[in-house]
Amino acid sequence: MTIKVALAGAGAFGIKHLDGIKNIDGVEVVSLISRDLAKTQEVADKYGIPHVTTKLEDSLAIKEVDAVILCTPTQMHASQSIACLEAGKHVQVEIPLCDILSEGQAVVNLQKQTGLVAMCGHTRRFNPSHQYVHKKIKAGEFNIQQMDVQTYFFRRTNMNALGQPRSWTDHLLWHHAAHTVDLFAYQAGSPIVKANAIQGPIHKDLGIAMDMSIQLQAANGAICTLSLSFNNDGPLGTFFRYIGDTATYIARYDDLVNGKEEKIDVSQVDVSMNGIELQDREFFAAIREGREPNASVAQVLPCYQVLHDLEQQLV
Repeated sequence: MTIKVALAGAGAFGIKHLDGIKNIDGVEVVSLISRDLAKTQEVADKYGIPHVTTKLEDSLAIKEVDAVILCTPTQMHASQSIACLEAGKHVQVEIPLCDILSEGQAVVNLQKQTGLVAMCGHTRRFNPSHQYVHKKIKAGEFNIQQMDVQTYFFRRTNMNALGQPRSWTDHLLWHHAAHTVDLFAYQAGSPIVKANAIQGPIHKDLGIAMDMSIQLQAANGAICTLSLSFNNDGPLGTFFRYIGDTATYIARYDDLVNGKEEKIDVSQVDVSMNGIELQDREFFAAIREGREPNASVAQVLPCYQVLHDLEQQLV
């Protein structure tokens, strides 16, 4: 059976999903949704997608659509996830699940009622570099003492990863911190019990803090220190240092080295080196197998509870 997919959001991240899905057998993107019809048509032509629209409901009305991938602005994630589940479609929503905790909880509640697959794009769970560390932890060969994480961008104007103007404002706490908060609890194998945050000045045009510092502690005693900035003029991206009882690992995107900067081969950890493709593979496998996926909305909800608690500290 071919899984037929509608993809919402033909921007930088939507294209990453389209590129990943090309490598997955038995999956076909049949509908593409985005705000600008001409640009959407251009992307659809390139990837051979037969249906384009500017409205999610048009795609949800297509009977043959089994599943939806949402790569839309953060503020739409929860309501669109609910619309997909109400239409009887499996859904994968890009990170973050929500930027208001109660909306994320509503998605989880509806998923439980419907029994459909609902997953959130917590890509770090799937990146081979982090999978390598996870397997060491699961085998009892490595335990995290501290994660030291830097999430750094240079973004003084409202642009996306392709350098195009954004229709919405990105957020250090609800988007970028979500990756690390979830990954820390997942890798520690222990829930977060303490969380502190401070933030720098609010940007006069964007209305958000451009710098933030977060401390976390898991129930098992492991700690995490996370520094985030939109002001950092290179190098860009997120850099993870795992300090453990038996080793130190540093993950930069899909590269992994030890504390002596010696490269670790992670090419055989999974069937691909592309975290987005691996995330999509898990989504489609969970649909086929009728099971809960890794990074299901229920599994990641505790991360958003922590973000909510941190937001209360920052008010």
